[in-house]
Amino acid sequence: MKKLNILLIIGALLTSTGICQAGNEQDHKGNLFSNIWETQTLTNAFWGLNDELANKGIEISLGVTSIYQQNVRGGISTHRRAGRYSGSYDLELSADLEKLLGIEGGSLFVHTEGRWSKSGGIDRPSVGSIFGVNDDSGARRSMDVTELWYEQSMLDGALLLRVGKMDLTGGFECRGCPVAFDSSAFANDETGQFLNSALVNNPTIPFPDYALGVAVFYNPIEWWYVSAGVVDAQYDARETGFNTAFRKEDYFFYVFETGITPQFKSAKGPLQGAYRIGFWNDPQPKANTDRSNAGKSYRDDVGFYAGCDQMLIKENAGPEDSQGLGTFLRYGYANSKKNDITNFWSAGFQYQGLLDGRDDDVLGVGFAQGFFSDKTPSTYTEDYESVLEAYYNAQATPWLNISPSIQYISNPGGAGGSDDAVVFGIRAQWLF
Repeated sequence: MKKLNILLIIGALLTSTGICQAGNEQDHKGNLFSNIWETQTLTNAFWGLNDELANKGIEISLGVTSIYQQNVRGGISTHRRAGRYSGSYDLELSADLEKLLGIEGGSLFVHTEGRWSKSGGIDRPSVGSIFGVNDDSGARRSMDVTELWYEQSMLDGALLLRVGKMDLTGGFECRGCPVAFDSSAFANDETGQFLNSALVNNPTIPFPDYALGVAVFYNPIEWWYVSAGVVDAQYDARETGFNTAFRKEDYFFYVFETGITPQFKSAKGPLQGAYRIGFWNDPQPKANTDRSNAGKSYRDDVGFYAGCDQMLIKENAGPEDSQGLGTFLRYGYANSKKNDITNFWSAGFQYQGLLDGRDDDVLGVGFAQGFFSDKTPSTYTEDYESVLEAYYNAQATPWLNISPSIQYISNPGGAGGSDDAVVFGIRAQWLF
């Protein structure tokens, strides 16, 4: 997979600059470097193909994420090399079915992913974190269709119905804010924001990843929404979902969320916010990992969560301008008999354009803490695990972002015997 990435990059460079094209080589020399640093994607929208497809209602995007991480202090080991290099690609296709087929309000979304890492990241061999220091890492897979869903817009866009294989945390938008479910404008994207899983989503919510189901979003008032989702709780991201959803036990994960998206006045225009609360139910029999629960299980796991994002300072008055300071906060609760982490909270901030002349760069700092169930004394000797992460996402070109990051993990694994860990990382995000 690494060789394939290198070939893709080299091929894109050569083709986009004209080296592989027939014609007058002299005409290309003057634009060899100038054009490539200014295009929005490395292939210049797949050499113009995207522009033609967009007119027909089709949009295609390809992003590649490469990550290097090393545990430099504490944890399990600072010498093991397994999992230090990891990466992924995301190939997405969106289709406006009204333009394509005349289906008013209809759209289709397809998401294909692939990952490469020999051990699925450095947690197991080096850190031992419960949260996970690299939310982008995973088992090596060449290609999986992780999302394929149809969406129908009704009532002039106020009601959206989504059916198919989906990522519930991908969510919907209300007033331009990512919402429903547990989304965040500042802490929800491991390819461009925080890497630690506890700063991507709330770990007390047992979201099924890429599961078959239905989600509904209703936005009757500009600043208020309600949303609900039902998906297969026995999902397998590598499959379509029909086998687990309809041939096994009747277990479906349910989630409900409602929230408001107020705008507060300021000298530079409205400060956008999003405030949400949610409830979930997972009917699968489960129990926490304490030895006392050996052979036991409890049905109908229920939990609660809340969160908010708020823009605090805007640098410019433009309504679409995102430069400035924003903050986020999350909280989650889960049953102590059925879960290892029963209380969780996280908070932090993001500043875009902190340095003069670097309007698209982003600085992020976040803290997260999860408290272990008091009913798991044989599993955890510590009361909590916490993480402090800081990253700086620098835009090298419109199609390449470089993000160094550092994480401090306190009580990794919660089992004692390991010193607090310090993890250094650097991430490259390519847009093709």
